[in-house]
Amino acid sequence: MVNRIDLKQDEMPDYWYNILPDLPEPLPSPKDDTGKSFETLQKVLPSTVLKHEFLTERNLKIPEELVELYHQVGRPTPIIRAKRFEKFLNAPIEIYMKMEAYTFSGSHKINSALAQAYYAKQDGVPFVTTETGAGQWGIAVSLAAALNGLKAKVFMAGSSYYQKTYRVTLMKMLGAEVHASPSELTEIGRQLLKDEKNRHGSLGIAISEAVEYALTHNGKYNVGSVVNSDIMYKTIAGNEALKQLEKEGIVPDYIIGAVGGGSNYAGLAYPFYGKFRNKIKYIAAGSLEVPKMTKGEYKYDFPDTGKILPQLMMYTIGNEFIPPPIYAGGLRYHGVAPTLSLLMKNGIVEARDYDQETAFRFAELYTRTEGYVPAPETAHALPVIKEIAEQAKKEGKKKTILMSFSGHGLLDLGSYATMYT
Repeated sequence: MVNRIDLKQDEMPDYWYNILPDLPEPLPSPKDDTGKSFETLQKVLPSTVLKHEFLTERNLKIPEELVELYHQVGRPTPIIRAKRFEKFLNAPIEIYMKMEAYTFSGSHKINSALAQAYYAKQDGVPFVTTETGAGQWGIAVSLAAALNGLKAKVFMAGSSYYQKTYRVTLMKMLGAEVHASPSELTEIGRQLLKDEKNRHGSLGIAISEAVEYALTHNGKYNVGSVVNSDIMYKTIAGNEALKQLEKEGIVPDYIIGAVGGGSNYAGLAYPFYGKFRNKIKYIAAGSLEVPKMTKGEYKYDFPDTGKILPQLMMYTIGNEFIPPPIYAGGLRYHGVAPTLSLLMKNGIVEARDYDQETAFRFAELYTRTEGYVPAPETAHALPVIKEIAEQAKKEGKKKTILMSFSGHGLLDLGSYATMYT
């Protein structure tokens, strides 16, 4: 019985997977009625990242320097079988976790952050800016910037900034400046602070601030989710998982994971879609408090509250939506990545949304059975496993599940503590 599947460093795939050539229909182009948004992107995105956004090649070789950086931060990550969780569910299932929590930043986010910081450095800028919700992306950018000799300025959604103090501390230890968003550092921040309802912030607001600051201070902006280039960089996880499961002759029946903007789930699932298409069932889970996947509308919308960036065709509950200050801060984004939205629209990816209480209950259950604490975001995908287990019992057929264990919850224990008070 396989308990853990590892790759040696020299076995790590040295390429990213680009899903654009394999989509069931062409991806709708970004929309910019004035032309100013595209002009802004050309100024704030690292030039190579912008080029990769519209890449037509299916596979792109990773530069050797970046391969070494991936090794530096803990890649390749293992796949671990959740045998005790299987036993608890008492169903004919096998559960395999792609442990992105094993990276030095504690989550999958570093896979893209390293690439974007690397390409920003090539452009000769002294610093990068970014947004962050729960802080996982902010930590990843802070680490990536440090390893590439850059400074980082992070705009963190206000509710998370005050909830996730240890994440803020870690970013500062890595050399980053961290600001609660909305802030007084940008025009959009100052305007939004005039209305009390905005004080908790949102990812949409933090994005606008990060873009504006990069634009006005000669830096480069690193985007944390949604866009094609960011997702492509994160497919290193899926490419590894493909190779790991192939070593054991395993093809999963299901691939599941949590969705904030969509890059975590896409980073694991897309390489499998590229090889197996609809032979696998794809299920993405999100937050019921921010139900963009189950109640959102498929339409053009701005990815940021300040409407600085081009509009994208995606499932969205509106760029002006101010989410409640839930603890799974990484799931508070108002939209879904355009490529993932397109797969959802075509019925290739199914969506589930679960409330915070349900996710926390499954996080506790997983911790007590497997001994590893999932991040609140990660925990939102765990109820899907129970659903599959019940179906497997009903059918009397074995089901194999691959899940993205997108991050650990050791820096979220303050949030989890609320369950016991």
